[in-house]
Amino acid sequence: MICNLFCRLIQIACAVGLLSLGTAMKPLCAADPLAQNTATETHSANGNGDFTVGPDYPIDPDLTDQGNPKGKLFEFTMPLAESKIFRGDDSTLSPRKKVRTQRKISVYIPAAYQDGTAAPILVTHDGPSRLDLVRNAVDNLSISKDPERRLPAFITIAVQNGGDDGKGSERGLEYDTMSDRLARFINDEVLPAVLNRPEIKAAYPNIAFTDNPWGRAAMGCSSGGAAALTMGWFRPDLFRRLITYSGTFVDQQDDDAPEEADYPLGAWEYHSGMKLIENSDKKPLRIFTHVSENDNRANDPESTYHNWVMANRRTAAALQAKGYDYRFVFSRDTRHCDGKVFQHTLADTLVWMWQGYPESN
Repeated sequence: MICNLFCRLIQIACAVGLLSLGTAMKPLCAADPLAQNTATETHSANGNGDFTVGPDYPIDPDLTDQGNPKGKLFEFTMPLAESKIFRGDDSTLSPRKKVRTQRKISVYIPAAYQDGTAAPILVTHDGPSRLDLVRNAVDNLSISKDPERRLPAFITIAVQNGGDDGKGSERGLEYDTMSDRLARFINDEVLPAVLNRPEIKAAYPNIAFTDNPWGRAAMGCSSGGAAALTMGWFRPDLFRRLITYSGTFVDQQDDDAPEEADYPLGAWEYHSGMKLIENSDKKPLRIFTHVSENDNRANDPESTYHNWVMANRRTAAALQAKGYDYRFVFSRDTRHCDGKVFQHTLADTLVWMWQGYPESN
């Protein structure tokens, strides 16, 4: 009784903004036991587990400009026609869906980064995405005096998608395909392009990225979130820290994609159908997932393979059952990729995600 009352008081404090979701990396707002289909609660001292936030969403001060030293922002483009991996001419693409000719790349190098060191990196999909919030977080927390609230001076690389959305689109091809193709594109083409960009080399002659996969994170929302998980799932040798908001863990893969032979329900296979997470050997990954109460097609029956809330709850349950380092946030009174959820939770998400670096091995 006392424990339950204490937990409820903590939940109220989180909701009204008196406590942040991950203060001191303790599991404060445990999943509401009244929430439908909530996975069994498990908590550990490092903040793993299921959490409920809202319905109020004050912005986390660590995601605001606090006047700390600023890094440098660079922007350039990569022509799709010059890519060996995503040229924009796949046979699965619909002629009705527009493909970009140029892909924008945004790179933020924080003031705390020291030229010549092998930096950890965060790759964000649908760039520039939430780059403004990420910049404030790393500016503020890479110099935090609280060792449990400190971020490494990671370099953020925001990568624009190839265009349009859904099945038959270049974005859908890149993000919803169950393969290592996107991970290879980022590793083999985007990262070298950043390191060799003349204006970046002029400012940081000895810039380098870490080869340690525990120093390589990916983040996205919607299909970009599914893409983050897929990058790590198929290439844990390259990316191991994964952040997904409103993840599209549904059947969104192109119907005529060759990957349909192995994964006929696309990302739905992670948690249902083939139950890849449950039935595969545990991979060296650290995974954050989130879904909104009113996320896409929240009332769809299972037979559609397109209920985002169902898909994300099942993904979290599968990660828990398999013993992954995972963190799942359910946000009340919110919608798909809701901006106020990012403003309230992203700093805590990043702190939890980078926990253990550079000691991880």
